[in-house]
Amino acid sequence: MLQREAKYHIGQVVKHRFYPFRGVIFDIDATFSNTEEWWQSIPEHMRPAKDQPYYHLLAENDESTYIAYVSQQNLLPDESGEPVHHPQVPEMFAEMENGTYEPIHTQTH
Repeated sequence: MLQREAKYHIGQVVKHRFYPFRGVIFDIDATFSNTEEWWQSIPEHMRPAKDQPYYHLLAENDESTYIAYVSQQNLLPDESGEPVHHPQVPEMFAEMENGTYEPIHTQTH
């Protein structure tokens, strides 16, 4: 049985369970909220269930930075303590403290 409650939180640095990338969470969907085409593009033997939290990450690997959308079952906490070098991190987060980024709260009128 999959966990419906979010295991990770905004500002937390996580890594993918199978692929060599990591990132900082900037948004969470309670269940899958991407396109059916995107979900079908994942090889069937690795396709995650839709009925679980999905995380939006400012992600990085050795070659590039990008936005990733990852199921809870495919994430692990990143305990390296290393910052994420995605160019959008400073737009969304203050400095990292104890392995977690503090979100910048902007007020809108």
